[in-house]
Amino acid sequence: MLKALHIALAYLTVAGFILRAFWALSGSPLRQQKWVRITPHVVDTLLLALGVALAFQLSISPVAGWLGAKLAGLLAYIGFGVLTMRAPSRPLQALGLLGALASVGYIFAVAFTRQVWPF
Repeated sequence: MLKALHIALAYLTVAGFILRAFWALSGSPLRQQKWVRITPHVVDTLLLALGVALAFQLSISPVAGWLGAKLAGLLAYIGFGVLTMRAPSRPLQALGLLGALASVGYIFAVAFTRQVWPF
């Protein structure tokens, strides 16, 4: 149950990010609505909490191995996401979007293969 919810939230957060990135790149006023600014934080907090709960349930250490790689990918995803949403120019926003999507692709690949280098 925890794993299924964690996976569903992972897909939801990526879909939400892509939508918000589209709005950022197009200059849409929709991205300024209060629910658009709050919802990602709620989803991401639940996603992280479930990830921690799963790690405890499975007795997996986040220090080394594939879980550590996922956490490193998460930090990259967050950094690129911030660049996407806050960059002063569209080319930098687009670079942030590409970096974020590459990071989340890496996170998903590591999650599915449980290998630090899944490619």
